Amino acid sequence: MKVAVPPLYKDMHNYISADLIVVSDWVGTLAFALSGALLGVRKQFDLFGILFLSFVVAVTGGVMRDVLIGALPPAAVTNTHYFMLSVGAGLLTFFWYPRIVSLQKQILLCDMIGLALFSVIGTQKALEYGINPLMAAILGMLTGIGGGMARDVLAREIPFVLRADLYAIAALAAGGIVSVGHVIGLEPQLPMLSGAGLCIFLRLMAIYRGWRAPVPRWEDK
Repeated sequence: MKVAVPPLYKDMHNYISADLIVVSDWVGTLAFALSGALLGVRKQFDLFGILFLSFVVAVTGGVMRDVLIGALPPAAVTNTHYFMLSVGAGLLTFFWYPRIVSLQKQILLCDMIGLALFSVIGTQKALEYGINPLMAAILGMLTGIGGGMARDVLAREIPFVLRADLYAIAALAAGGIVSVGHVIGLEPQLPMLSGAGLCIFLRLMAIYRGWRAPVPRWEDK
């Protein structure tokens, strides 16, 4: 059975397998939504709060990008699968929290894939809308990290992407590879795949090797 290609990927499917892009997008969306729902349960939100947080994490990055580049209405509004996936993730976490927590490693892997995919596709979409390559890479990064930042702000925590694990840096590196490929005239396939691979590599090194961005030596007494 052929997977339908949402409007977000009308141009992308000429570069990489449409089925691969769509399925990876679903996996990434589900992983992001689960991370929101898990935090909601830990913070003792009610059912509506958990579902809302799950949806916000799943779509905020893409909405931010689409609004900034003028791709309106945003893909997350015109495609119901984002809503359905996030609500499903929220309900699963609400009713089967212990089981979902036991799958943290698998969710983390899906999150890496989602971050990588959202970052490179976000960058490529910005480039196709005529955005400067430097700003396109930044918009790709925002696509990947926007949901996590919104999640942490709503849960009254310091955004995770600002303090650990090369999360934002990995997303920016992925977008940077896509932008560099665009500047030197490469077809998008190789830069997108290379950028996604670099993002996943950096996240793996951060998690398993403890790679971190430098932090200030100074602190208030």
